[in-house]
Amino acid sequence: VSEKGKNMQSINDSQFENEVLNSKGLVLVDFWAEWCGPCKMMAPVLEEIAENNNGFKIVKLNVDENMSIAEKYNIMSIPALFVFDKGEVVNKSIGLISKNEVLDLLK
Repeated sequence: VSEKGKNMQSINDSQFENEVLNSKGLVLVDFWAEWCGPCKMMAPVLEEIAENNNGFKIVKLNVDENMSIAEKYNIMSIPALFVFDKGEVVNKSIGLISKNEVLDLLK
């Protein structure tokens, strides 16, 4: 998975609090894993949104490598997209969704 663009980055458990919970604006967290086919299909959609976004950031969290955060938010199925605002989950979606559906989560 390419990590291009300043608006999308991969984070780990130790970065989660700083990058997501303490963030001033909206943060879309993509919970994913390397073996997950739908996650790989979701990635280019999120990259496109990240390139064109303003006012929010997107972070990717690999659930296999960062199990404590995945467990904290009861991630059972991926891809799981959680939208955080000032440290609180304000919206979420489980499974593969369209670009418009992702954008609707961020409204």
